[in-house]
Amino acid sequence: MSKRSPFAPVSCYAAGCTAVGIAFCLAGCLDLKGGRSPLPPDVVSPRALGPQPVFGPTVTQRRAPPPLSGGTLLIAGGAALVADPERDRLVLVDLARQAVRATLALQVGDEPGRAVADGAGNLHVVLRGGGAIVDVNPAGQVMGRRAVCPAPRGIAFDAARGDLVVACAGGEVVTLAAAGGGIRASARLERDLRDVVIDAADGRVLVSTLRSAKVFRLAADLSVAEVLQPSPVGVGEQVQFAPGVAWRMTALPEGGALLSHQAAADAPVKTTAGGYGGGGAASVCEPGIVHSAVTVIGQGSASSSAHVVFGAVLPVDVAVSPTREVAVIAAGNALIPGAAQVFTSDVNTFVDASHLTTCVFAGIRTLDGAAQAVAAAYDDAGALWVQTREPATLQRASGGPGAVTVDLGGESRADTGWAVFHSNSGAGLACASCHPEGSDDAHTWSFEDLGPRRTQSLRGGISGRAPFHWSGDEATFPALVGDVFVGRMSGPDLASDQVAALSGWLDSIPRLPASAPADAAAVARGGALFHDADVGCATCHAGPSLTTNLRVEVGTAGGPFKIPSLVNVAARAPYMHDGCAPTLADRFGPCGGGERHGRTAALSASDRAALVAYLETL
Repeated sequence: MSKRSPFAPVSCYAAGCTAVGIAFCLAGCLDLKGGRSPLPPDVVSPRALGPQPVFGPTVTQRRAPPPLSGGTLLIAGGAALVADPERDRLVLVDLARQAVRATLALQVGDEPGRAVADGAGNLHVVLRGGGAIVDVNPAGQVMGRRAVCPAPRGIAFDAARGDLVVACAGGEVVTLAAAGGGIRASARLERDLRDVVIDAADGRVLVSTLRSAKVFRLAADLSVAEVLQPSPVGVGEQVQFAPGVAWRMTALPEGGALLSHQAAADAPVKTTAGGYGGGGAASVCEPGIVHSAVTVIGQGSASSSAHVVFGAVLPVDVAVSPTREVAVIAAGNALIPGAAQVFTSDVNTFVDASHLTTCVFAGIRTLDGAAQAVAAAYDDAGALWVQTREPATLQRASGGPGAVTVDLGGESRADTGWAVFHSNSGAGLACASCHPEGSDDAHTWSFEDLGPRRTQSLRGGISGRAPFHWSGDEATFPALVGDVFVGRMSGPDLASDQVAALSGWLDSIPRLPASAPADAAAVARGGALFHDADVGCATCHAGPSLTTNLRVEVGTAGGPFKIPSLVNVAARAPYMHDGCAPTLADRFGPCGGGERHGRTAALSASDRAALVAYLETL
């Protein structure tokens, strides 16, 4: 029986993969001529479309690891800076010596993320949980810490101005002098900002969003000059997958950027066992209702065609080499035996129109042991380095005379709940595919037997929020896991301690910190209206999760529906069970249910605006 080379290119159309064959491609074990290497007999269940994850003995952490974000590796000046959000530390690695140069402990909960080098060789790292950036010199010494916003996410260095540009989940974009000092300029865009790139072609700032996969091209005053977005993914003239969940954006040397994102099925989805592996209709390359893709952004078009990354689940990072090779990290594949976690291709493939929406990546499996890849970067010689979380290592996956593994040390952060949430279930998607970082994908799904249903956020925890789903049809959390993860997602059967570990980990996902309101007086007035018995908001949206968990009829089609939590409600547009309200203000429009959904018709426009201002602080 022949084996497929891990470097063999994959093209679904050329290979003529069937749905069953694609499932085995997922593990990187399919010979395009028909052979398949054997898999452990306990890895595939009768309902699974492909190999399933193996979780091992159940383990939990007293301080749970944060949701996966990717993009935590920077290579500059012959050294690698590894941001380790699970251990709240930075590790500097000398690549020539292949050894750790320095380990910098940060504050508990800082959760270091994106990093950038400035023109002087100093390094600047976003502290996602610390509301700041930390400045580090090339010797590995902390020079300072600067507050930027409550939830910073992306960072870039604008060499022409000597500025750092930081994007925040609350919608803030701020600039600071790289050499030090406070905020020089700021603007407020849409919420859910993610990455920042300085376009090499014109020096303009590009800012991505996580859930919608939009990219804003900014003017000099940081206002939005243009909105860019990947095209829907489809086959021929049939559009079937809407772009969303842009995990990572990175700059291209010639200008523009690469966006590593997902695409979600628009066609009806089955809720039967294995239904989420059905693709929602005729699939592009993979069987699941979520595809991973890479799109070139900002090279002369407001909409660029996506290229499917065949077999990848959770494309949390994308990197580009000096020789124009592209690597995508598929973190969701980590616990499936033999599955590829690193996928490579060539930038030219994305520019060539003949390759539109084809599976153009080749999977490589060169990681040492059972390490779980979370980020990637290329050095100046074109060697690909991969950061792993458990165990914590830096590995040279390609380039150079051979494989290299640098042990970064540190305690184990293995957590079964984290693992279940982030693992490819066997149907080509993970819980985190629809709930990135524990939030939601902003997608309204079309279910065959239910109609439209908007993904709900898990932030703020799930304990005490039963029953689950918009219709409240899942009475308990174990019932939800059995129906959705084990059933619809074709996941492995979970023992009670594994279900408990997942529940406990979900409860650890924090609320997003609220940004400072633009009008504190309006917030106060809106809070009074929210709690006014005559208006009635707090009657249903009460308690720590801002829901009584009851099912009520509020005048919207298809009800009654369970009262949703209002935790971080401003961060999860669109609204209502069918996503009919694009903004919080629209919630009080025609699709909101009228006077059966709070008594707001008599409120003035100013009062409604104040109520919205208050909701944005929850």
